[in-house]
Amino acid sequence: MTTLKIHSAIRRPVAAGLFMLLAACSNAAQAASYTMFRDPNCGCCEEWADHVHAGMQAEIVVENSNDMGAIKDREGVPVDLRSCHTMVVDGYVIEGHVPAADIARLLRERPEGIKGLAVPGMPIGSPGMEMGDRTQPYQVIAFGSAGRSVFASYE
Repeated sequence: MTTLKIHSAIRRPVAAGLFMLLAACSNAAQAASYTMFRDPNCGCCEEWADHVHAGMQAEIVVENSNDMGAIKDREGVPVDLRSCHTMVVDGYVIEGHVPAADIARLLRERPEGIKGLAVPGMPIGSPGMEMGDRTQPYQVIAFGSAGRSVFASYE
């Protein structure tokens, strides 16, 4: 009986330690790094970052750049899919006003051949580009080695 008590006394702290380690690893896996590159003169980028922060509980590092073209070139954003800001998150490129729900879906599904998502231009009504009741339809385009496809559509 004494042996059981010793094992039980040892097991509890070990189990508690393993549980804490597992929880820490789980949180680390969920806590992707979010870095947004933006022109320091653009205000909609901050609005979009607030949308992503609220929608994904993500901490976003903001890096200002006066040469956004060089960042987009480095990250492989096709010229015709470019917008005002570029985010790099967990190995993916997020270009422009992509809704947080679509970023979450990308990170959850991790489809083969997808390098990133883009909302070309700055459509009115997209996250960060809200203007009252005015909206424009737009699409979220997935791009990468698998080619291009419509990831989501918004009317």
